Amino acid sequence: MGHTSLEKIIALQKKTSCIRNLCILAHVDHGKTTLADSLVASNGIISSRLAGKLRYLDSREDEQIRGITMKSSAISLHYTTGGNEYLINLIDSPGHVDFSSEVSTAVRLCDGAIIVVDAVEGVCPQTQVVLRQAWLENIRPVLVINKIDRLIVELKLTSQEAFTHLQKILEQVNAVTGSLFTSKVLEERAEKDAEAQSSCTENSSADQVYDWSAGLEETDDSDLYFSPDRGNVVFASAIDGWGFRIHQFAEMYSQKMGIRSSVLLKTLWGDFYLNAKAQKIMKGAQSKGKKPLFVQLVLDNIWSMYDAVVTRRDKEKVEKMVTSLGLKVMSRDLRHSDPKVLLSAICSQWLPVSQAVLSMVCEKLPCPAEISAERVEKLMSVGARRFDSLPEKTQELKKESPAVQLPLTQEEISQRRELARQRHAERQAANQSAESPRSADAGGTSTPAGPAGSAVTGKNLTYALCAQTEALSVKAAVEEESKEHFVAFARVYSGIIRKGQKVFVLGPKYNPSLALRLPEGCSVADVLPSIPHMACCTVDRLYLLMGRELEDLDEVPSGNVLGIGGMEEFILKSATISTSPACPPFTPLSFEATPIVRVAVEPKHPSEMPKLVRGMRLLNQADPCAEVLIQETGEHVLVTAGEVHLQRCLDDLRERFAKIEISVSEPIIPFRETVIRPPKMDMVNEDLGKQQKVAVIHQVKEEQMKIPEGVQVDSTGLVTLTTSNKMATVGVRAIPLPEEVTRLLEDNVELIRTMEQFSLFAWEDKTLDINQKILENIQDFKVKLESNLQGHKWRGAVEHIWAFGPRRFGPNILLNNIEGYRRPSVWQCLEREKETERAEIRDFDNSIVSGFQLATLSGPMCEEPLMGVCFSVETWDMKISVPQAQQDSVDEDSQPSEPNNDDQSERSDMHETSSNRSRSRAEAAGGSVDCYGPFSGQLIAAMKDTCRYAFQAKPQRLMAAMYTCEIMATAEVLGRMYAVLSKREGRVLQEEMKEGTDMFIIKAVLPVAESFGFADEIRKRTSGLASPQLVFSHWEVIGSDPFWVPTTEEEYLHFGEKADSANQALKYRNAVRRRKGLYVEEKLVEHAEKQRTLSKNK
Repeated sequence: MGHTSLEKIIALQKKTSCIRNLCILAHVDHGKTTLADSLVASNGIISSRLAGKLRYLDSREDEQIRGITMKSSAISLHYTTGGNEYLINLIDSPGHVDFSSEVSTAVRLCDGAIIVVDAVEGVCPQTQVVLRQAWLENIRPVLVINKIDRLIVELKLTSQEAFTHLQKILEQVNAVTGSLFTSKVLEERAEKDAEAQSSCTENSSADQVYDWSAGLEETDDSDLYFSPDRGNVVFASAIDGWGFRIHQFAEMYSQKMGIRSSVLLKTLWGDFYLNAKAQKIMKGAQSKGKKPLFVQLVLDNIWSMYDAVVTRRDKEKVEKMVTSLGLKVMSRDLRHSDPKVLLSAICSQWLPVSQAVLSMVCEKLPCPAEISAERVEKLMSVGARRFDSLPEKTQELKKESPAVQLPLTQEEISQRRELARQRHAERQAANQSAESPRSADAGGTSTPAGPAGSAVTGKNLTYALCAQTEALSVKAAVEEESKEHFVAFARVYSGIIRKGQKVFVLGPKYNPSLALRLPEGCSVADVLPSIPHMACCTVDRLYLLMGRELEDLDEVPSGNVLGIGGMEEFILKSATISTSPACPPFTPLSFEATPIVRVAVEPKHPSEMPKLVRGMRLLNQADPCAEVLIQETGEHVLVTAGEVHLQRCLDDLRERFAKIEISVSEPIIPFRETVIRPPKMDMVNEDLGKQQKVAVIHQVKEEQMKIPEGVQVDSTGLVTLTTSNKMATVGVRAIPLPEEVTRLLEDNVELIRTMEQFSLFAWEDKTLDINQKILENIQDFKVKLESNLQGHKWRGAVEHIWAFGPRRFGPNILLNNIEGYRRPSVWQCLEREKETERAEIRDFDNSIVSGFQLATLSGPMCEEPLMGVCFSVETWDMKISVPQAQQDSVDEDSQPSEPNNDDQSERSDMHETSSNRSRSRAEAAGGSVDCYGPFSGQLIAAMKDTCRYAFQAKPQRLMAAMYTCEIMATAEVLGRMYAVLSKREGRVLQEEMKEGTDMFIIKAVLPVAESFGFADEIRKRTSGLASPQLVFSHWEVIGSDPFWVPTTEEEYLHFGEKADSANQALKYRNAVRRRKGLYVEEKLVEHAEKQRTLSKNK
């Protein structure tokens, strides 16, 4: 097919039923970009000879050097099949785990996905991840099993063995899909059971019959799975340019053999064989030792082709094959020294991969008009807000979606005809009077695909996802130098977007209920009051994305993917663009990779600091997963998902955004501090209770734990401290939280935030409406906490929770165990139905909470945040007199400034309100106590110190961030790979062999602190045969005690007095303290003796 003109593509954009939006998803190096090359070559954009070598959609220099995709890139292709013309908007996405945020973007913009699987490696970790992402976004996948040539050339399998191998791969992919489907069905079943149970309790007199079926039997999952006879699987070798679906062979053989193609289609894949005598297709090829039909009719032909062209180079046989297939091969290809050239020349004519894939896409993937109502509701329901809880105006916008078809009455049809006539007349009048484009648009054309689209005129909803804001170099004819522009990667969900149109840009935190305050029927052109997270702007330019190039467009109808220029001032990472203020922001993207790798960045020349600041702002805008922070020390910190991602961000900063020389620090590794239960065994695995202590060495331990005067520590670990003015005494005990509770607190950060917000509103006598679904989630969270906090020491602990920390929603708990002090519960959002007597808050309650927040934000070991610690406040006595309290007010109850936190503005609002609340309460009490005087500051400091000493009274440990590491390697390099893992403190969890190959899959955990250079070292040691995928997994306690010195006779004999063996926890602790400029206790010189020189030898 020749090169398609821009006019043709613009014409096809208007036919929604002929558009296919799809992305290519796969594990790294499974052949996505090579496959995309073949599809691009089918449109004549690149030569078919260069397909697979050029990697056209890898437009960045570092992508070409590394050989992996790092940025999603889009291209529009034209394809004709069965007399219909289609526009295919193709997005090629990265496979490396560091760039999984790019995959999230691509999946959100599409209706379908091509899942590519390597025929040798099979289903890899990232394949499972992309299948899950496609499932969560509700898009339909099709499968391409790529690199089948490797089965012939590398593994040297026979066609029969290859068939078995391909069946196993298909089973693996379907198993992943099946598990996703099963979990969804079981979730729905659990919800139904909960509803049924609540109705049963109401009608308890009725007989209860429990249905034990899981609900899987009734649900239809037949259309979920991949099967060649359904036409949603392509077998291919993109590098050699061939690919096929079995229906191509079914049609070919039905003419030759006289068997109906429908019969062949059902029997070509499976356990069927051809009985030559009876000329019948029979079942049971495996049991009878016969060749299956797929091997006999399909694979044998391909194997013999490779045998003749690549292995034996038999010219006569090749010429015979070419003539029998009716192909024309150029003589220079026949004479070429590389047999692969001849092979791709033959195969690309015989079984062109582009034809097989594009015909499958057009046939099997949905058009934008078929978007399900469920997906529309899911997109419009932000967070835990359900669609039915949104304002009515917002819910009406669902009808705008081209997919949602409503049955129309005869009257409605006639009304719509009349409306259409009126609009047509208006448009003609507007054209004649040659008005400006904006006034001509006021009529508001609707999409032809959805009959409901014209019900509400003028609401053209566009969804612009700037997670993919890619800075492309747009060359204007007037400008001589090429200038960097941001182009928003977007998709139109309904209506038509036009150049010069005024639109609302809605941020991810925008609340559509605020739009109800706006005057009725207001538009973007009106002067409107400012609403948080909403901006008005004009659409500057619209682009058709064509890989490395952009084409200007005037308007883009619904269902298309496009680029929008001139949005950099209004969008940070992602936004929703609409002409209606009632539109909700679409659900934020879910990222698989968590940013964990931090580096501090500074310019080589201090005078270039403003350029660096601007460059980092642009980088933050352009990369969905990168975060840019400014720490309290003034350092500019860049947080990325992994080493490869970090390298790409730094290259972008140097060459594109800041364009200056920068110096980068060593990676800043995050740690957490925690306490554990006292260990029962010493370092040489002896029982601690029976060992005699060595007195001298024990004294060293005592000196380390030296506690200042005025602090009392009892044998149970209760620490009591009095403020410097002797007016208040606080007693706190530190208790380690169970691991399950820490994990639960980490997973429910959003719920804890909601509870905290409700408490603040309640203390101000305001009400905060919380969705019923969120209340149910909070109730579940409370029940899970109670079930995990078992035992006599945790009795009633959940009801006594005072606060969470740090930053009011972290994985640490403050308990109120003060006798006689009953304050409002953090669970009061659940108790608002019950009328309970109002609990009073003591004066300076906030000071205690603030002291706890400060203590948990930076621990005593190396000023890192605490994790998994519960502080129980057991005594709090105050001898405060009125004059003492009424000193000059100094507002000291504030959180440490953390500009790097997303919720900075939120927190400052919280504190302002809480301070106003306390002041107003103090005034109401007749000015008896001022909760913000100097005494408040002393109480905060005392609480902070008490928490720190209580923490130090328990055995302290560091927690390290851990990666899960998945490595695929062959048997011969396993030993070398294990050596690298053990050297870097890694721990192997699982090792399994892939069936039918000599590949092993190794799952291990590795500390983030030891991961830098790990991938390169593994590749070097294994000669490139193994490459790891690292994903942040969890926090893990480091076993060794950072303060350990030998204390028992056995330890003293085993380790010696100095304990010279390396202490991993101490090494990490000292490294962090040194980086932060804190005191590090280490001996620089040991055994120094006086040096005698010859000149002074007297």
